Amino acid sequence: MDVAPRRLAAFNFSFYFFSIMARQTGPTDRISRRYGVPLFGPSKALERRPYPPGQHGARGARRKHSDYSIALGEKQKLRLQYGVMEKQFRRYFAEAQRRRGITGDILVQLLETRLDNVVYRLGLGNTRRAARQFVNHGHVLVNGRRVDIPSYCVKAGDKIEVAAAQRSQQLGLRAVDLTTARPVLDWLTFDSESLSGTVDRFPEADEIDTMVNVQLVVELYSR
Repeated sequence: MDVAPRRLAAFNFSFYFFSIMARQTGPTDRISRRYGVPLFGPSKALERRPYPPGQHGARGARRKHSDYSIALGEKQKLRLQYGVMEKQFRRYFAEAQRRRGITGDILVQLLETRLDNVVYRLGLGNTRRAARQFVNHGHVLVNGRRVDIPSYCVKAGDKIEVAAAQRSQQLGLRAVDLTTARPVLDWLTFDSESLSGTVDRFPEADEIDTMVNVQLVVELYSR
């Protein structure tokens, strides 16, 4: 067995226990308003009230923040956007540091190639939360095998498809209808007829719009 596949298998296994329970719950509109960006998808709440929640929200938006506070906010935005808990996020960062290359780019790539995010990018979930639930409930196959771990790290060449069960197909078709207007990214291929897609390659950093200054996140954890 090659070293790279062995490391990837160990990396996937290390996230298994965290992925079972690690999920972000709560009022998504309030969180998006707190950080001023639609972390969980388009939100009309941001259009109506483009300032943080709470009775001092509008006034607090003008408050000056320290460099540490800004970096911490960027980290929270990235973590919340992909729906990972703090301990799991630290493990992603440690893995990104261990690998050769630009730490920030590798960190985002690791988050982007989570199975729940790939399912979302393929249009099989109108939000990452919906895609995560779709995976958790066993509706997704990876290379013909059922995978119900949202944090599973996909590889280039992997085939992602909806299970053949009638309920799975119905949910998949419904999701595709909801996401028709959202284009599939260049590093993925999707066939809406068969409800299957392929990871053609790993995404490049400039192809991923995280709405976050990732360099500040790297500097925060490197202190």
